[in-house]
Amino acid sequence: MAKEWVQSEDGSYTAYSPEYDEHYHSTKDGALNESLKKHIEPAFALHAQKDHLRIIDICFGLGFNTLLSLYYRDSYFPNTTLEIYSPELDGELVASLVDFPYPEIFEPYRNIIIDIATMGGYEDERTQITVEITDARAAMRELEGEWDICYQDAFSPSVNPVLWTREYFTDIARLIGEDGVITTYSTALATRLALYENGLNVYMNSGEGYRNATIASHQEIDGYEKVDMEYKIRCNPNVQSLSDENSAL
Repeated sequence: MAKEWVQSEDGSYTAYSPEYDEHYHSTKDGALNESLKKHIEPAFALHAQKDHLRIIDICFGLGFNTLLSLYYRDSYFPNTTLEIYSPELDGELVASLVDFPYPEIFEPYRNIIIDIATMGGYEDERTQITVEITDARAAMRELEGEWDICYQDAFSPSVNPVLWTREYFTDIARLIGEDGVITTYSTALATRLALYENGLNVYMNSGEGYRNATIASHQEIDGYEKVDMEYKIRCNPNVQSLSDENSAL
């Protein structure tokens, strides 16, 4: 189905997916603002000392997280090299991005957008981007290596539960290094429980101008409020994480 471009509250455009009956970004937080505050800023801040970052971007969608990673790197960490892997199920969407009304700050990356849309990736001496048209669930089972960041930005658990299960996060936890971080807009207790059940510490990402989000890591991190998951479980004794079995896999 054709996607409908929709202007969000920060002026940037997102798209509406008829298949999932959801927008690709929060129209309230704004597409650009949501990507920056819930993913890019915390991820880069927690890895500020690294000169090479390996990033998993789930799912590529309109490419905001990947493109804003480039912009943020070029603006604040120009000596950092980036390796980005992003699975995306909708190949027609990726091919259509040559015509998407991106924010002006992405204009320097027009050639990268075209290469991704037409060839599935881009590479230069500082940047390697691979966008694979594939099922993200299967891709995470097969991916290898140690990664620094995972932008967990799939459609919501209510419409795309297979990318929010306990078993899915087992694969993500396997892939991120000891100091790796998972960023996501979801604050659902079931999501946080799935992260916690995989031995991850769970943190609140909150601030002015955007709704609360979540960060998770194997190790303790500074600068964010840790969620007391044992307390949450005691207060919600019937809560269960999503599982592959109950998500119709």
